[in-house]
Amino acid sequence: MPDATINRLSNIVQDNLARLGGVGRGVLAVSGGADSVALLRALADLAPPRTFLVAHLNHRLRGKESDADAEFVTQLCPQFVHILESVDMAERATSTGENLEAVARRTRYEFLESVARKSGCRWVATAHTHDDQAETILHRLIRGSGIRGLRGIAEQRQLAPGIRLLRPMLTVSRTDVVGFLNEIAQPWQEDATNQDITFTRNRIRHELLPMLRSYNPGIEQAISLLSEQALEVHEETQERVESILQWAEHPRAGQIVILDAEKLENKPDRYVRELFVTIWEREHWPRDGMTHEHWKRAADVALGRAKAWDLPGRLRIVAKGNIIQVGPAAAFTS
Repeated sequence: MPDATINRLSNIVQDNLARLGGVGRGVLAVSGGADSVALLRALADLAPPRTFLVAHLNHRLRGKESDADAEFVTQLCPQFVHILESVDMAERATSTGENLEAVARRTRYEFLESVARKSGCRWVATAHTHDDQAETILHRLIRGSGIRGLRGIAEQRQLAPGIRLLRPMLTVSRTDVVGFLNEIAQPWQEDATNQDITFTRNRIRHELLPMLRSYNPGIEQAISLLSEQALEVHEETQERVESILQWAEHPRAGQIVILDAEKLENKPDRYVRELFVTIWEREHWPRDGMTHEHWKRAADVALGRAKAWDLPGRLRIVAKGNIIQVGPAAAFTS
């Protein structure tokens, strides 16, 4: 890869970061893998040392290998402040009864938010690539995702009030990342579990996507276009859903969300299902076990076709007269 190509990748990442609002002091999430190392190296010469903090969360899932990743990250770009934290993710998942992947994801973002807040940073950047986008959309499609899931990974979103999550490498391919690192002679850490095809995500990466490329070499671009169109449809739907929710919601009763059933009458099912997804997101209720059938059941109660349902995550929805109650099952009185 000639210097011009190296500069092109760095320029793309730097331009994307600026376009997304990554100005001033920020946090770079660095795992030690190729993508996050490329993110750090692409930005290393952009600003003074005090501009970026490097944040690494050790999940302690691979023993000495996990510790080696953490040590490796501390040696990268020593001009920046490095903040490391270690969490026994397997133990945390066991104690909560949740899916390990979901627990790890939530814990990772909580850690990044904490680092940003304590250090006065207004944004956090992660190293998701164009390939991650394609893998994510295919994964969600396989699991039966609707339009919301087909939006894929957002270039930016609110991580917490006053803190934005930015993904400046979402337009960069993994091939370009590896070429960039090889050209500048920058090593990275390999996670052996990424080769384990017993995980669906890895089968998509190593088996499904290569097969799809034999039909269409530009499959990632085609999937990205689908994502853009899904985003447009979702934004239009979400605007309508927010309006319905504002109109139909009553003051809550403790942990229980209260809705006016009459104000939901005759609303399209797809809007009512999305209304509940919006509530779940706002309340930070677990969605890992929620399928299309569960969202449909919630809509059936809200639209008078069922009286009550118990839902994944120990949640319940109940119709009482013209009132719909939804919340943690333990919050309902007998």
